[in-house]
Amino acid sequence: MVMQIWMFLLHLGTNAAYFYSVYSVLRAATSPAFNASDFFETSSMLISFILLGKYLEVLARGKTSEAIAKLMDLAPKTATLLTIDDKGIVVNEKEVDSRLIQKNDVIKTIPGSKVACDGLVIWGQSHINESMITGESRPVTKRTGDIVIGGILNENGVLHIKAAKVGSETALSQIVRLVESAQMAKAPVQRFADHISKYFVPLVIALSFCTWVSWFLAGMFKAYPRTWIPSSMDSFELSLQFGISVMVVACPCALGLATPTAVMVGTGVGASLGVLIKGGQALQSAQEVNCIVFDKTGTLTICKPMVVNTRFFKTMVPQEFYELIAAAEVNSDHPLAKAIVENAKKMRGSEEKLIWPEALNFESITGQGVKAIICNKEVIVGNKSLMLEQGIAIPVEAEEALAETTGLAQTGVLVSIDKEVIGVLAISDPLKPEAPEVIFILKSMNIESMIVTGDNWGTANAIAKQVGIDSKYVVAEAKPEQKAEKVKELQHLGKVVAMVGDGVNDSPALVAAGVGMSIGAGTDIAIEAADIVLMKSSLKDVITAIDLSKKTFKRIHLNYFWALGYNLLSIPIAAGVLFPFTGFRLPPWIAGAAMAASSVSVVCSSLLLKKYRKPKKLNTLDLYKIIVE
Repeated sequence: MVMQIWMFLLHLGTNAAYFYSVYSVLRAATSPAFNASDFFETSSMLISFILLGKYLEVLARGKTSEAIAKLMDLAPKTATLLTIDDKGIVVNEKEVDSRLIQKNDVIKTIPGSKVACDGLVIWGQSHINESMITGESRPVTKRTGDIVIGGILNENGVLHIKAAKVGSETALSQIVRLVESAQMAKAPVQRFADHISKYFVPLVIALSFCTWVSWFLAGMFKAYPRTWIPSSMDSFELSLQFGISVMVVACPCALGLATPTAVMVGTGVGASLGVLIKGGQALQSAQEVNCIVFDKTGTLTICKPMVVNTRFFKTMVPQEFYELIAAAEVNSDHPLAKAIVENAKKMRGSEEKLIWPEALNFESITGQGVKAIICNKEVIVGNKSLMLEQGIAIPVEAEEALAETTGLAQTGVLVSIDKEVIGVLAISDPLKPEAPEVIFILKSMNIESMIVTGDNWGTANAIAKQVGIDSKYVVAEAKPEQKAEKVKELQHLGKVVAMVGDGVNDSPALVAAGVGMSIGAGTDIAIEAADIVLMKSSLKDVITAIDLSKKTFKRIHLNYFWALGYNLLSIPIAAGVLFPFTGFRLPPWIAGAAMAASSVSVVCSSLLLKKYRKPKKLNTLDLYKIIVE
């Protein structure tokens, strides 16, 4: 909208100068006594300066998309395609354009080259640098059966990779698309410029007309000395130049560029730091956050839980016990389920094939656990609330075991077979090292922190104590809809809430929150629901996202101040306020150059965001520990 207004005022100013010049030439041709100047050079100079300004602006704005260019450069241009016979022997290999790779093609990746697509390792072993996605500089071992992501660097060893996702389906392409859409999205603050623009055209035209009339009448009634008028023009032409200058210099191009350029640079910088911000709305909301709700598993903890203890309450063959619960949990993608399956694998021994009994009538109860019929037995694995909902009595020894695990900041998982509690699994998920420091820094920023988790109260309180969150800010045993309700409750209290989570059960709360932040290692559903994706899965990036949004909006406000201040200062000068005292006036072509310069200056102001650096690592962790102790 602002751009259309800018073009309208530009056309009005140049056409006024041009058509008056045409009139002067025709009048002089038909009437030899007529003596007047033309403004053809004004129109041509004005358009030349505007084009120069637009060219410089395009060059400057082009730099705002460097983040996308860097991301696209991560993908290799070519790949080595293998032809494999029925016996699995490589019979041919050739170099092809990576854009021609199809699903199920087998690609060879040698040391020092980049993986050409998302896929599955079917042969070989190597170390992969995944810092592009995870931010972890330490190489990760990849072997047969592991998944790799396109664009990451293969450091040593040869890998044969079966393509699973190609083209626009790859993780790298999705990140590029996300950054592109974010840079094009409008921030709500842009409405300020659009609102001003509604009244700007009539105001500028009125000011321009009043300027022309005032100077023309002043000249007609000889309100100023004749010596003020340049020898090459008369009073009418002088007044016309003042009117055109006002119209040109007041073009609101800088105002229209104030927000989108800053948003483009801010989201681009965020992407380069591993913080994907999905557009101006998310960017604007993040800088207003004063309350953050954290999930526990996979968010405050490292999401690598392991079974550390098992207690039986009934006599049962351990191998059968682990086999039944693994058969149920293997159908779930929850981190605790994966820990239970891994533990069962260890108990079975490596000499046996890892084939679990079939699970019939499998049902996953989000936030509580799973149940299924396995070997004609009803197996239920989950928390206390699930057992009570299923009408299963919890023996005293099981209650004591749960209390013991929660006191150790472990998660107690109950196992029921045929409506009888057989045992309790104690699962430990270590806390992320940076969690206490992040919570402490958020407190120093006057941002309230809470934990809302589906885990039991004891474990939730133990984790809260470790990170420095008061127990009154803990909500445990919450189902997905209850998490979303808690977020809405906080919003009704006037808080701007951010939700940080990683699982499917966090998705409703991520959508309900003013700002949803998903851990990059989380599920696809959580990432899709979130407004901001923390690709490195580091809690420190929560602070980075908030700090970056604040710095971006400070820059936007500075851009608005400059654009509006520029107009407030330049319009009176263009109208000739200084002319009676200093003899200084602003010809239309100089006014055009000044207007173009203002647009370029706003873009350059936004580009200063490229110098943004993460907040310095405050040495507060030791201080935090001292305070807690």
